[in-house]
Amino acid sequence: MPDSPSFSLPLPMVDLQTQYQRLRSEIDAGIAEVLNSSQYIGGPLVNAFAEDLAGYLDVEHVIPCGNGTDALQIALMALDLKPGDEVITTPFTFVATAEVIALLGLKPVFVDVDPHTFCLLPEQLEAALTDKSRCIIPVHLFGQAAPMEPLLDIAARHELYVVEDNAQALGADYRFADGQTAKLGTLGHVGCTSFFPSKNLGAYGDGGALFTADEGLAERLRMIVNHGMKRRYYHDLIGVNSRLDALQAAVLKAKLPHLDAFGESRQKAAARYDEGLAEVAAVQTPVRASYSTHVFHQYTLRVKQGRDALQKHLAKAGISSAIYYPVPLHLQEAYRVYGYTEGDFPMAEQLSREVLSLPMHTEMTPEMQAYIIDHIKSFFA
Repeated sequence: MPDSPSFSLPLPMVDLQTQYQRLRSEIDAGIAEVLNSSQYIGGPLVNAFAEDLAGYLDVEHVIPCGNGTDALQIALMALDLKPGDEVITTPFTFVATAEVIALLGLKPVFVDVDPHTFCLLPEQLEAALTDKSRCIIPVHLFGQAAPMEPLLDIAARHELYVVEDNAQALGADYRFADGQTAKLGTLGHVGCTSFFPSKNLGAYGDGGALFTADEGLAERLRMIVNHGMKRRYYHDLIGVNSRLDALQAAVLKAKLPHLDAFGESRQKAAARYDEGLAEVAAVQTPVRASYSTHVFHQYTLRVKQGRDALQKHLAKAGISSAIYYPVPLHLQEAYRVYGYTEGDFPMAEQLSREVLSLPMHTEMTPEMQAYIIDHIKSFFA
């Protein structure tokens, strides 16, 4: 690699500006439509985006909301769980997944994760069930699915709700053993996603949505996002104020037709990383689960030795990287009240010491990736 690369440094984790320039005419037209209508909350563009997303996912109901964390909380509120009920999830995820459980007076119950996919282990989940277990929140981490078929089987046998945390894998497909496929987020009772700007389908502010095939649940979700109202000023449920604004809906509606192409760009970038790092024995590149496509919200290595030193080495070369996640949830100070200690979930703890995510976005070029790969190789040389 030349000392002076043809691209600008530092290399960011995501490049929303270049993507915007490429899609500018479509995005600006949608924003102008909102500004000209002066309908900023609700309105035709929000409804149109929800309909488009429902069609893309092949799901009956899409309920937009204010952000992905709200989506998870609203989903649990709609299930009418009681304080003390247990919700089983992973300790290796962003805090929002457990945060909403705790906020509602429910009890987060953690189980360990697969060393390859970093997602929930079904056999450990079943062993964690008690007579207070009511719900499972599988997280589709970094762009591919948790093992939904066995999780759905456990849920059916034990009469548990399933709320999918699909903030990181919108657009990915699940493959069932019989050959059928379905979009992630549409397999459980409720699916939740985030439109945070860096997501594969990102807004230019906060946003989120819920998905369900259950008409009764959809009605409850729609009421909860809007202060528990079905009819204005008549409040039948305890609700929240969590609405996707029309400007964000306009951005998302313009981007949605490109979502599959975004995924393909990320998959090509992931393949280039795989090839370039194949002979670096000190790192493990991402494993693709046989039951899931992978849309690479993150490209996450396991670095067997020197992870923190490698991150500093990359930073000196103008290469961004990130650790998702440096402390598993069961060891976070806020969650020690639930009685977990170090050693309870050894794989989640080991991953927190080893993972390192490299730049991954739709605007990656082979030259950028060669620069990153060369600096990783030089560190381990």
